[in-house]
Amino acid sequence: MDSVNQAEFWQQRYEQDSINWDMGEISPPLKAYIDQLPESAKNQAILVAGAGNAYEVGYLHEQGFTNVTLVDFAPAPIKAFAERYPSFPPEHLICADFFDLSPSNYQFDWVLEQTFFCAIDPIRRDDYVKQMAALLKPKGRLVGLLFDKNFGRAEPPFGGSTNEYRQHFAPYFDIEIMEPCYNSHPARQGSELFVMMHNQRQH
Repeated sequence: MDSVNQAEFWQQRYEQDSINWDMGEISPPLKAYIDQLPESAKNQAILVAGAGNAYEVGYLHEQGFTNVTLVDFAPAPIKAFAERYPSFPPEHLICADFFDLSPSNYQFDWVLEQTFFCAIDPIRRDDYVKQMAALLKPKGRLVGLLFDKNFGRAEPPFGGSTNEYRQHFAPYFDIEIMEPCYNSHPARQGSELFVMMHNQRQH
């Protein structure tokens, strides 16, 4: 399990194109969410961590969102994204371990979660929740998708259930929505939860 905590593990997977849950396009539920955001949201500070091939980041950029930060600790997908989107600000492409990001340097209005939670070692899920809460501004929101199934194997993606996720997130977030996704990609139909939650931090 240590391997999933190492950048080299993911670098090798990207080089071999073996991210077996990569859909090759933006996830339909996240596209629908982005499409309904008001014009005023386009200047908000947005984080996409463990972004991988970052189809959501590309879509946000195409739609005129100006303050999106992509984080991944494997250089390969960041390099590929920069080549696909040469107009994307390079200072917002961060090759680093998400868990090492300093909340004193980074504060976001909201986070878009797309297959990062499922890629980390499950024993680090509480660390993920604490770090997200620290990186989000007071009342900042976390929006995205979590797998609603157990894959039963010792390699990513790692799944889970609503009850388990609530136990992890409830100490730090007010959960507004955590329910089965009705507009999943056909390959993920019946296996995703759409989540929206707000940081409990007041200041």
